[in-house]
Amino acid sequence: MRETDLARAVAAVRSGGVIIYPTETLYALGCDARNLAAVSRVLRLKGRPENKPLPVLVGDMEGLARLAEDGVSPELETLGRAFWPGPLSVLVRTGALLPPAVRDARGYTSVRITSHPLAQALCRAADAPLVATSANFSGASATADPAALDPALTALADCVLSGEPLPAGGPASTVVAVLGPGRLGLVRAGAVPVARLEAQGFQVTPLD
Repeated sequence: MRETDLARAVAAVRSGGVIIYPTETLYALGCDARNLAAVSRVLRLKGRPENKPLPVLVGDMEGLARLAEDGVSPELETLGRAFWPGPLSVLVRTGALLPPAVRDARGYTSVRITSHPLAQALCRAADAPLVATSANFSGASATADPAALDPALTALADCVLSGEPLPAGGPASTVVAVLGPGRLGLVRAGAVPVARLEAQGFQVTPLD
Protein backbone atom coordinates (compact mmCIF):
# COMPACT_ATOMS: atom_id res chain seq x y z
CA MET A 1 0.00 0.00 0.00
CA ARG A 2 1.52 3.31 -1.08
CA GLU A 3 0.76 5.58 1.85
CA THR A 4 1.09 9.33 1.52
CA ASP A 5 0.71 12.45 3.61
CA LEU A 6 -2.01 15.08 3.39
CA ALA A 7 0.00 17.48 1.20
CA ARG A 8 0.58 14.81 -1.44
CA ALA A 9 -3.06 13.74 -1.32
CA VAL A 10 -4.15 17.35 -1.84
CA ALA A 11 -1.78 17.65 -4.81
CA ALA A 12 -3.18 14.43 -6.28
CA VAL A 13 -6.77 15.68 -5.99
CA ARG A 14 -5.90 19.05 -7.49
CA SER A 15 -4.14 17.41 -10.44
CA GLY A 16 -7.11 15.17 -11.26
CA GLY A 17 -5.87 12.08 -9.46
CA VAL A 18 -7.79 9.28 -7.77
CA ILE A 19 -7.05 8.53 -4.13
CA ILE A 20 -8.09 6.26 -1.27
CA TYR A 21 -8.78 8.07 2.00
CA PRO A 22 -10.50 7.52 5.36
CA THR A 23 -13.98 8.78 6.21
CA GLU A 24 -15.87 8.57 9.50
CA THR A 25 -17.33 5.19 8.53
CA LEU A 26 -15.20 3.45 5.86
CA TYR A 27 -12.26 3.96 3.50
CA ALA A 28 -13.34 5.77 0.35
CA LEU A 29 -12.19 5.85 -3.25
CA GLY A 30 -12.47 9.37 -4.56
CA CYS A 31 -11.40 12.43 -6.51
CA ASP A 32 -12.48 16.00 -7.14
CA ALA A 33 -16.19 15.50 -7.82
CA ARG A 34 -16.15 18.34 -10.37
CA ASN A 35 -13.51 16.69 -12.57
CA LEU A 36 -15.22 14.63 -15.26
CA ALA A 37 -12.10 12.66 -16.24
CA ALA A 38 -11.28 11.81 -12.62
CA VAL A 39 -14.87 10.78 -11.88
CA SER A 40 -14.88 8.53 -14.96
CA ARG A 41 -11.66 6.92 -13.76
CA VAL A 42 -13.18 6.19 -10.34
CA LEU A 43 -16.05 4.40 -12.08
CA ARG A 44 -13.66 2.34 -14.20
CA LEU A 45 -11.40 1.40 -11.29
CA LYS A 46 -14.30 0.36 -9.08
CA GLY A 47 -16.33 -1.26 -11.83
CA ARG A 48 -19.39 0.73 -10.80
CA PRO A 49 -22.28 1.28 -13.24
CA GLU A 50 -22.50 4.83 -14.58
CA ASN A 51 -26.24 4.96 -13.87
CA LYS A 52 -25.62 4.66 -10.11
CA PRO A 53 -24.65 8.18 -8.97
CA LEU A 54 -21.55 8.57 -6.83
CA PRO A 55 -21.90 10.17 -3.38
CA VAL A 56 -19.94 13.27 -2.42
CA LEU A 57 -18.59 14.73 0.79
CA VAL A 58 -17.51 18.24 1.69
CA GLY A 59 -15.58 19.74 4.58
CA ASP A 60 -18.02 22.36 5.85
CA MET A 61 -21.28 24.23 5.21
CA GLU A 62 -19.50 26.63 2.86
CA GLY A 63 -18.53 23.69 0.67
CA LEU A 64 -22.12 22.47 0.73
CA ALA A 65 -23.48 25.90 -0.15
CA ARG A 66 -21.23 26.07 -3.21
CA LEU A 67 -22.81 22.84 -4.50
CA ALA A 68 -26.46 23.50 -3.65
CA GLU A 69 -28.05 24.94 -6.77
CA ASP A 70 -31.15 25.96 -4.80
CA GLY A 71 -29.19 27.33 -1.84
CA VAL A 72 -29.21 26.09 1.74
CA SER A 73 -32.82 25.57 2.78
CA PRO A 74 -34.10 25.83 6.38
CA GLU A 75 -34.35 22.03 6.41
CA LEU A 76 -30.69 21.70 5.42
CA GLU A 77 -29.73 24.20 8.12
CA THR A 78 -31.66 22.21 10.73
CA LEU A 79 -30.08 18.95 9.64
CA GLY A 80 -26.67 20.59 9.58
CA ARG A 81 -26.93 21.90 13.13
CA ALA A 82 -28.07 18.52 14.43
CA PHE A 83 -26.00 16.02 12.44
CA TRP A 84 -23.07 17.66 10.65
CA PRO A 85 -20.29 16.96 10.53
CA GLY A 86 -21.30 13.31 10.58
CA PRO A 87 -22.72 10.32 8.68
CA LEU A 88 -25.93 11.85 7.34
CA SER A 89 -26.16 12.31 3.57
CA VAL A 90 -28.79 14.55 1.98
CA LEU A 91 -29.88 14.66 -1.66
CA VAL A 92 -29.01 18.17 -2.84
CA ARG A 93 -29.79 19.60 -6.27
CA THR A 94 -26.39 20.24 -7.87
CA GLY A 95 -27.50 20.29 -11.52
CA ALA A 96 -24.74 20.99 -14.02
CA LEU A 97 -22.29 21.92 -11.25
CA LEU A 98 -21.21 18.26 -11.15
CA PRO A 99 -20.76 15.59 -13.86
CA PRO A 100 -23.68 13.27 -14.67
CA ALA A 101 -22.11 10.32 -12.82
CA VAL A 102 -22.31 12.32 -9.57
CA ARG A 103 -26.01 13.22 -9.83
CA ASP A 104 -29.24 11.43 -10.62
CA ALA A 105 -31.55 12.09 -13.55
CA ARG A 106 -33.21 14.96 -11.65
CA GLY A 107 -29.87 16.63 -10.91
CA TYR A 108 -29.56 15.56 -7.26
CA THR A 109 -26.36 14.42 -5.52
CA SER A 110 -25.98 12.63 -2.18
CA VAL A 111 -23.83 15.02 -0.08
CA ARG A 112 -22.62 14.99 3.51
CA ILE A 113 -20.22 17.02 5.63
CA THR A 114 -17.62 14.57 6.83
CA SER A 115 -16.56 14.42 10.47
CA HIS A 116 -13.27 12.64 9.77
CA PRO A 117 -10.48 15.17 10.40
CA LEU A 118 -8.27 13.96 7.53
CA ALA A 119 -11.13 13.92 5.02
CA GLN A 120 -12.24 17.34 6.26
CA ALA A 121 -8.73 18.74 5.91
CA LEU A 122 -8.42 17.19 2.44
CA CYS A 123 -11.65 18.85 1.23
CA ARG A 124 -10.65 22.22 2.61
CA ALA A 125 -7.02 22.18 1.47
CA ALA A 126 -7.91 20.95 -2.02
CA ASP A 127 -10.92 23.31 -2.09
CA ALA A 128 -12.91 20.49 -3.64
CA PRO A 129 -15.95 18.32 -3.03
CA LEU A 130 -14.78 14.70 -2.98
CA VAL A 131 -16.33 11.60 -4.48
CA ALA A 132 -16.76 9.18 -1.59
CA THR A 133 -17.60 5.71 -2.87
CA SER A 134 -16.34 2.83 -0.74
CA ALA A 135 -12.78 1.71 -1.52
CA ASN A 136 -13.50 -1.72 -2.96
CA PHE A 137 -14.24 -3.26 -6.32
CA SER A 138 -17.97 -3.51 -7.02
CA GLY A 139 -19.34 -6.64 -5.38
CA ALA A 140 -16.53 -6.85 -2.82
CA SER A 141 -16.72 -5.79 0.81
CA ALA A 142 -16.06 -2.26 2.03
CA THR A 143 -13.65 -1.87 4.93
CA ALA A 144 -12.65 0.39 7.81
CA ASP A 145 -9.35 -1.49 8.25
CA PRO A 146 -6.39 -0.21 6.19
CA ALA A 147 -4.84 -3.67 6.26
CA ALA A 148 -7.95 -5.06 4.53
CA LEU A 149 -7.83 -2.69 1.56
CA ASP A 150 -7.52 -4.67 -1.67
CA PRO A 151 -3.89 -4.35 -2.84
CA ALA A 152 -5.04 -4.56 -6.46
CA LEU A 153 -7.17 -1.44 -5.91
CA THR A 154 -4.55 0.47 -3.93
CA ALA A 155 -2.06 -0.21 -6.74
CA LEU A 156 -4.42 1.45 -9.23
CA ALA A 157 -5.03 4.55 -7.10
CA ASP A 158 -2.56 7.44 -7.21
CA CYS A 159 -2.11 7.40 -3.44
CA VAL A 160 -3.56 6.18 -0.16
CA LEU A 161 -4.07 8.76 2.57
CA SER A 162 -3.74 7.06 5.93
CA GLY A 163 -3.49 8.16 9.52
CA GLU A 164 -5.41 8.40 12.75
CA PRO A 165 -8.21 8.20 13.50
CA LEU A 166 -9.16 5.10 11.56
CA PRO A 167 -12.72 4.93 10.19
CA ALA A 168 -15.14 3.80 12.87
CA GLY A 169 -16.79 1.14 10.72
CA GLY A 170 -20.41 0.25 11.26
CA PRO A 171 -23.27 1.21 8.95
CA ALA A 172 -22.79 3.54 6.01
CA SER A 173 -24.31 7.02 6.18
CA THR A 174 -28.05 7.47 6.37
CA VAL A 175 -29.37 9.06 3.15
CA VAL A 176 -32.42 11.33 3.11
CA ALA A 177 -34.23 13.62 0.68
CA VAL A 178 -35.99 16.83 1.71
CA LEU A 179 -39.62 16.44 0.60
CA GLY A 180 -40.91 19.72 1.95
CA PRO A 181 -41.05 21.76 5.17
CA GLY A 182 -40.52 19.35 8.06
CA ARG A 183 -40.64 16.30 5.79
CA LEU A 184 -37.85 13.89 4.84
CA GLY A 185 -37.80 10.83 2.61
CA LEU A 186 -35.61 7.98 3.83
CA VAL A 187 -33.52 6.81 0.87
CA ARG A 188 -31.21 4.52 2.86
CA ALA A 189 -31.18 3.59 6.54
CA GLY A 190 -27.74 3.85 8.09
CA ALA A 191 -25.63 5.34 10.84
CA VAL A 192 -28.14 8.02 11.89
CA PRO A 193 -31.32 6.34 13.25
CA VAL A 194 -34.71 7.53 12.04
CA ALA A 195 -35.65 8.26 15.65
CA ARG A 196 -32.93 10.93 15.81
CA LEU A 197 -34.29 12.57 12.66
CA GLU A 198 -37.80 12.52 14.11
CA ALA A 199 -36.48 14.02 17.35
CA GLN A 200 -35.53 17.10 15.30
CA GLY A 201 -39.17 17.53 14.31
CA PHE A 202 -39.07 15.80 10.93
CA GLN A 203 -41.70 13.46 9.57
CA VAL A 204 -39.71 10.66 7.90
CA THR A 205 -41.24 8.57 5.12
CA PRO A 206 -39.42 5.56 3.62
CA LEU A 207 -38.89 5.90 -0.14
CA ASP A 208 -38.84 3.00 -2.60
